[in-house]
Amino acid sequence: MANPYDTGLDKNPANYQPLTPLVFLERAAAVHPDHAAIVHGGATIDYATFYRRSRQLASALQGRGIGAGDTVSVMLANTPAMLEAHYGVPMLGAVLHSINTRLDAGAIAFMLDHAETKVVIGDTEYGSVLKEALDLAEVKPLVIDYRDLECGVEGERLSNLDYEEFIADGDPEFAWQMPDDEWNALSLNYTSGTTGNPKGVVYHHRGAALMCYANTIATGMGQHPVYLWTLPMFHCNGWCFPWSISLVAGTHVCLRAVRAKPMFDAIADHKVTHLSGAPFVMAALLGATPEEKRDFDHRVAFNHAAAPPPAAVLAKMDEAGSS
Repeated sequence: MANPYDTGLDKNPANYQPLTPLVFLERAAAVHPDHAAIVHGGATIDYATFYRRSRQLASALQGRGIGAGDTVSVMLANTPAMLEAHYGVPMLGAVLHSINTRLDAGAIAFMLDHAETKVVIGDTEYGSVLKEALDLAEVKPLVIDYRDLECGVEGERLSNLDYEEFIADGDPEFAWQMPDDEWNALSLNYTSGTTGNPKGVVYHHRGAALMCYANTIATGMGQHPVYLWTLPMFHCNGWCFPWSISLVAGTHVCLRAVRAKPMFDAIADHKVTHLSGAPFVMAALLGATPEEKRDFDHRVAFNHAAAPPPAAVLAKMDEAGSS
């Protein structure tokens, strides 16, 4: 007997849209345009600006011929540009490839070739190793330099094309497209290649969106959390937190390097509510000197993975104000 509900209930724009984390930023910018989205050094960027700049990046990339299925590789620290790339690149249907900043030139060159990279956005701090990788690679992508002027980072420039100048040519009202299929590729990551050549792993839009919902539940994030970037965003796209934070209109507090004093300063100054990382981050916090520590009167949720911390470490973290 035929199921009567199989008739006349096909997917259509009124009852279905593909799952994608890109809509989280669109909604946050519409509902909370003036809320702080990103804190980086002394700069604060609101959601309206975050969304506008991400659309400018997408538009500028399209102007250079980038489209669906093309790979855009980034070698960036935890900076606003890295967050913008997590939205701007897939807004075109292109695929974001985040490079581990700790790898050698040979491994990076392999990834660039395997991914058939069309564009590389590189932080000048990593200019030396990236230049060597580009010399080794067969692909010849468009190279864009990101200079972190807010943090005064020096490094080697690889091109005459600056990130800020590049996105300035983009349209802040760019009409980005939803994925045709939620199974479309969103990002490409690689293993470190310790037992051979790096192995590629693809996230699709559906999986990333579902992970964002899971993150908010698992970490107990309510609306407007303040998230400290102690986890590198190149690690599995920061466990999907670059997208998860927009889901709840939270604030990203960028941190270029995991050091005790900057972490304590951020927690105290910005009232950080959540952070993530391996047990190494716990060790850095617990091993801080009295001069590096700061007092704060709230608890911080710590989301950890990799090797499980010993019970003694967890007990010390609890005493220090983490849950």
